[in-house]
Amino acid sequence: MDWESRYHSQITTLEEAVKKIKSGDRVIVEHACGEPSELLAAMVDNAEAYRDVEVVHMVAMGKALYAQPGMEKHFRHNSIFVGGTTRDAIASGRGDFTPSYFSEIPKLFSTTLPVDVALITVSPPDEEGKFSLGVSVDYTLAAAKAAKLVIAQVNDQMPYTIGDSFLTADEIDWLIPLSSPVITLPPPKIGEVEEAIGRHCASLVRDGDTLQLGIGAIPDAVLLFLKDKKDLGIHSEMFSDGVVELVREGVITNAKKTLHPGKFIATFLMGTRQLYDFVDHNPDVEMHPVDYVNHPAVIAKNDNMVSINSCVQVDLMGQVAAESIGYKQISGVGGQVDFIRGAALSKNGRAIIAMPSTAAKGAVSRIVALLDEGAAVTTTRNDVDYVITEYGIAPLKGRSLRTRARNLIRIAHPDFQPTLQREFEKRFNCAF
Repeated sequence: MDWESRYHSQITTLEEAVKKIKSGDRVIVEHACGEPSELLAAMVDNAEAYRDVEVVHMVAMGKALYAQPGMEKHFRHNSIFVGGTTRDAIASGRGDFTPSYFSEIPKLFSTTLPVDVALITVSPPDEEGKFSLGVSVDYTLAAAKAAKLVIAQVNDQMPYTIGDSFLTADEIDWLIPLSSPVITLPPPKIGEVEEAIGRHCASLVRDGDTLQLGIGAIPDAVLLFLKDKKDLGIHSEMFSDGVVELVREGVITNAKKTLHPGKFIATFLMGTRQLYDFVDHNPDVEMHPVDYVNHPAVIAKNDNMVSINSCVQVDLMGQVAAESIGYKQISGVGGQVDFIRGAALSKNGRAIIAMPSTAAKGAVSRIVALLDEGAAVTTTRNDVDYVITEYGIAPLKGRSLRTRARNLIRIAHPDFQPTLQREFEKRFNCAF
C-alpha cells in the first residue's frame, strides 16, 4: 500500500481514537508546546471508560485535567519534569515524579517505562509521506517508535522542522487531521534584576561561542547583552524568540561551530508564533532527539560551549538545588546537568548557574548556608563552574570550599551577607 492510501485508511475521529486506549495502559504524551491538546481533552472526556491509566509527561503546557482532583481512579500522572499544572498532583499524592536526566528519558521507554500508547502531534505529511514532529522531538520520537499504539493529531499549524524529526505512516496507527493553534509561550518580563544578571552572563561569552540557553527571563536577558558579539552559535535543548532577533541582527550565524556548522541544533522549542514561523521548513534549523542533543559527549564536540541555567538555591559549598523547594518538587533536572557536564568536557567550555539573589519578594536569600531540608541536589559542587546573581560573578570550579563560600557571599544580597558571613566564620573557624 502506498503512503497516501495508508494515510487515508488511518484517519479517524478524536472520539474513536481515544477508545483505543485501555485501562492499565501507560500513555506517553508529547512534550511541552507539542502537546496534543485535543487528544488529551478527548481522553479525559472518555475517563469513565478507564481505570488506572498512567499518563507520563514531562512539561505539561495545557490544563493537565487528567491530573486534577476527581480523576484518581481513572488516571495517575507520572511526571518526569513537574510543571505548574501538575505540581499539586505530585504534592498531594495523586501523581508520581520520576527523576531522570533529560538525555536518558528515551532509554526509559525500553527499560522501566515501556510504552503502550503514544499521543503526539505532527505536521501534515510531505511529498515523501514523512510527518514532522515539529516543535517537540526530544523524547517524543523515541516514545512513538517504542509504543504499541501511536495516535497522532495532524495539525497544519504545526511547523515542519528538519533533522531527525520524522515519522512515516507505517509508524503511526491512527491519524486525526485538524487545524489548531500550537501552544505558545509569551516572552517573559525582564526587570532590572534580570538585566543585571544578563549583563554579567554576557561578559563571559566570547565571539564564536556556542550557547545553550534555558527558558525564562534570565536567558532572554542574556540575549539582550549579546548584540556586540559575532558569530555565535546555538546547540541547545531548546531556544525561543530572543534567538530569532539576534539572527536578524547578524549576531548568531553558527559559522564558528565545530559540530553542525551553520546549523541551529535543538530538541524542542517554546515561544511565540514568530519562533514557529522562523523554524518552519528552515533548512538551517535541525531538530534531533534529546539523547543526541543533550548527550554530554555530543555537547562536548562543540568547542567554546557556554551553558546558562538557573536554580532555586546554592549553598556555601556550591551545591545547586534547581528542582525542589525543600520536600516540594517544583520542576526537574531537565538538561541542566547534561549541559554543565558537556560544557566541562568542551574545549574552552564554560557553565553558568544564574539566579536572582533573593526569592519571595526579597524575603529569602537564594545563597544559603545549607540547602533547605529535603531539597534535592541537582548539580553537585564538583560540577558547578560559575554562579551569577545581579551582584556579580562567583567562580567556583577548582576553588577551595573557603574560597567558594567567600565568592558566593560576595554576590549574595547585601541584606543577607552579615548572616552568611557569620555562618562562614563558624564553619571555617576564621574571619571572613
